[in-house]
Amino acid sequence: MHVNTGSSGAAARAAAGLAKGTSPGTGLGRALTVTLTLACAISSANIYLNQPVLTDMAHSFGVSEGAMGSVPTATQFGYALGILLLVPLGDTRDRRKLILTLGTATTVALAAAAVAPNLAVLTVVSFLLGALTPIPQIVIPLAVALSGERTKGRTVGVLQGGLLVGLLASRAYAGALAALVGWRWVYGCSVALMVMLVALLFFALPKGITGASAMPYRELLGSLPKLLADHALVRRVCLSGALVGISFGAFWTTLAFVLQDSYGYGPGIAGLFGLVAAASALGSPRAGRLADRKGGRYTQTLLLIVSLAGWAALAGGKNWLALLVLGVVLLDVGVWGNQVVNQAMLFKLDPAQHSRLNTLYFTTRFIGIATGSLVGSQIWNVGGWYGVGILGVGVLLLAAPILCTTRDAVPASEDTLVPTDVPAREA
Repeated sequence: MHVNTGSSGAAARAAAGLAKGTSPGTGLGRALTVTLTLACAISSANIYLNQPVLTDMAHSFGVSEGAMGSVPTATQFGYALGILLLVPLGDTRDRRKLILTLGTATTVALAAAAVAPNLAVLTVVSFLLGALTPIPQIVIPLAVALSGERTKGRTVGVLQGGLLVGLLASRAYAGALAALVGWRWVYGCSVALMVMLVALLFFALPKGITGASAMPYRELLGSLPKLLADHALVRRVCLSGALVGISFGAFWTTLAFVLQDSYGYGPGIAGLFGLVAAASALGSPRAGRLADRKGGRYTQTLLLIVSLAGWAALAGGKNWLALLVLGVVLLDVGVWGNQVVNQAMLFKLDPAQHSRLNTLYFTTRFIGIATGSLVGSQIWNVGGWYGVGILGVGVLLLAAPILCTTRDAVPASEDTLVPTDVPAREA
C-alpha cells in the first residue's frame, strides 16, 4: 500500500509547530539539549542578579532598602511585558534569529545597568533588561517541539532545571562578586557571559526553525485573551502560577533584608543562599517525570505541601539559621516544581500554540513575582519577616483549591486543542 510520506510529514511538522525541513520528535540531540539548557541558565540569571545586592545598591545610591524594591519589581514587570509582546513571535518567526537578536539586546542592557548613575536610571534600565530577556520562554517551546510526545515533561524539566541553576547560581556569584569588587562588576561580568552565549548559539542553533502559525503579529496578540477565555485549563494554570509567583517574589526580595537585619550578613552570604537553593534544581526534572507518570493534579498537591512546609521552616528562620536554610530548599523545590508541571500541562495542548500558551503563563507568573517583590518589600517596612511570611502563606492557600483540582488536558495528539474561534471542552 502506498503511503504519502510527504503529506504525512507536513502534517506532523504542522502539529509540532515546526517549519518545513524540521522533523518533530527527532531534532533534540544531546548536544543541542545541553546548548539550550545553557542558554536558559545564562539568560535567566540576568533577571535575578539584583536580589542579593539590593542592600549594597541602597548604600551606593543613598536610599532605603524599601526604595530598592523598585529594581527587582521593574525587572519582573519588564520580563512579563517582554514575554507578552515578544514570545508570541516564536509561533511565526525564525526562532534562531529571534533568540540571537534578544541575546544581543540583553547584552547592551546589562552594560547600561553596570554604569547606571542613580536609582531612577537603574530602575528604567532594569525594566528594559527584563523586557529583552524572555529567551528561555522561546527556547523551551522550541525544545518541546523537537521532543517526542512521551518525553515532553522530561524535556521541560531538564531545561527548567538549567534555568533554575542559572538563576540560583546568579545569586551566588552576584553576591560573592559584589562583596569583592562591588555590584557594578556583577553586571559587567554578565555582559561577558552573554557575549559568549550569543556566539555559541550562533553556531549551535539549527537554521530554519520557524513556528508553523501563519497569523500576523497583531492577530497573534489578539488571540491571547481568547485562548485564556476559552480554555479552563489555561485560566487555572495562569491564575495558580501568578499566586505561587507572589509567594516566591516576596521571599527572594526580602531574604537579603532578613539576613542583614537578623544576622548581619552582607551580599556574599545572601548570594550563597542561591547555592543552598540549588538543591531544588534536582527536584525540577523529577517533578516533570512525576507529572508524566502520576498526573498534574497529584504532583501539584504534593508540591503545594512542600511549599507550605518551606514557609513553616522560614517562620523560624529569623532566629535559627538552619531553619532558614531548610525553608529556602523546600520553598524552591515546591515553587519550581510547580512551574515545571504547569508548563508540562500546557504543552499537552496544541503544539502550534505553545509559544502563545507559554506567553500567557509566564506573563501572569512574572506579574505575580513582580507583585510579590513590590508588596513584600513594603510589608517588610511595616510588618517585618513575619509579615512577609503571612503574605507568602496566604497566597499559597488561595492557590490551593486550583492546584488540587486541576486535571490534565488530553494530549494534543489525541484531542488537539481547537482553534481559538471554536469553544473547547473544559479541562
